[in-house]
Amino acid sequence: MKVTLFATCIVDMFQSNVGKATVELLERLGCEIDFPESQVCCGQPSYNSGYVKETKEAMKRMIDTFIDAEYVVSPSGSCITMFHEYPHIFKGDPVWEPKAKKLAEKSFELTQFIVDVLKIEDVGARFEGNVTYHTSCHMTRLLGVKKAPMILLSNVKGLKFTELPGKEQCCGFGGTFAVKMAQISEQMVDEKVRHVEETGAEYLIGADAACLMNIGGRIDRVGKPIKVMHIAEVLNSH
Repeated sequence: MKVTLFATCIVDMFQSNVGKATVELLERLGCEIDFPESQVCCGQPSYNSGYVKETKEAMKRMIDTFIDAEYVVSPSGSCITMFHEYPHIFKGDPVWEPKAKKLAEKSFELTQFIVDVLKIEDVGARFEGNVTYHTSCHMTRLLGVKKAPMILLSNVKGLKFTELPGKEQCCGFGGTFAVKMAQISEQMVDEKVRHVEETGAEYLIGADAACLMNIGGRIDRVGKPIKVMHIAEVLNSH
């Protein structure tokens, strides 16, 4: 099965280890990976800030970049959610709406792809540690991916899981929200860090690099001994 990787800006610029883990994991599961270098930002930050017209040019480039892919997979529920918004954004456009629909139908978040498309629930991973899991907003509420990460984590050998209190609450990142509403964002991420501490977990796991960057940054600043990892890194451990 051929998979085209949509790395995302955060992974490409700040967390290349997540991209590497994603590729290694999918290859181990029998996938052939392609990485088109023409990919850019999906447009989510500028679109959410109201710059619809300007963002459409980036969206069109992304559609053309991935249009011939068999499957598009990304280690980010948030960015894949944006791909699924493209048909609504280009609604009524005779050229771009059909293309946007074609892209959305074959675009998947990593854990969603493994469980729902590859039909694999145990990737053969082993990870020793006490962990909790942050359910990111877009992935859970908009993309609707809730069970896949839990199924995969439940089959990781050696992993001890504790559910995160207030897991449905936003971590405070929200893309440009963390910049525009910095004081509110800080209070939200502090609350998230307190909840993580309550679990007694050594590791906070998540499926969106942006959320993990926000929470992990706050954990570092307040000096908490909690490690932050993307779920791709955990599933690639063996």
